[in-house]
Amino acid sequence: MGKKGIETLVGGFVLLGIVGLVFLSLQAANLTSFFEQRNTYELQARFDNIGGLKPRAPVRSAGVTVGRVTSIRLDPKTFEGVVTMAIDTGVKFPRDSSAKILTSGLLGDQYVGIEPGGDDADFKPGERIAQTQGAVVLENLIGQFLFSRAAESGSGGSGSSGSGGASRP
Repeated sequence: MGKKGIETLVGGFVLLGIVGLVFLSLQAANLTSFFEQRNTYELQARFDNIGGLKPRAPVRSAGVTVGRVTSIRLDPKTFEGVVTMAIDTGVKFPRDSSAKILTSGLLGDQYVGIEPGGDDADFKPGERIAQTQGAVVLENLIGQFLFSRAAESGSGGSGSSGSGGASRP
């Protein structure tokens, strides 16, 4: 194999590496389904705190991705985050279903989890999920834990009698 053949082989290998990196970056950014045209219907949910939820975040039910977050905005009257989701048309949720903002792992990405209810009627396109639970913010939990520990140590630490030693028989 000549010099030109080796250069062509190296060039092909480099090109293959670039294609692999593009694929991995699309996977990491949840953009692999960007090019897919799926039939979806729209649902909305209002949350008091959306945490780090981002557009294109997955919508999951029972751990299976059933849609994507299409937009997030703030309602200027109620000051709630309004999350609009595109749900696959093959998946119908009962009208008493609930939506939660959950985290993948301890510090992973956030997603919307839908827990189906038991109602006979399903959501219609454009309807709003009434039962919601906002994101649990790790910083708030740590702050509450530290505050409760400080309160416990401040009120329960004065149980000594002040005698300076033990009594001897």
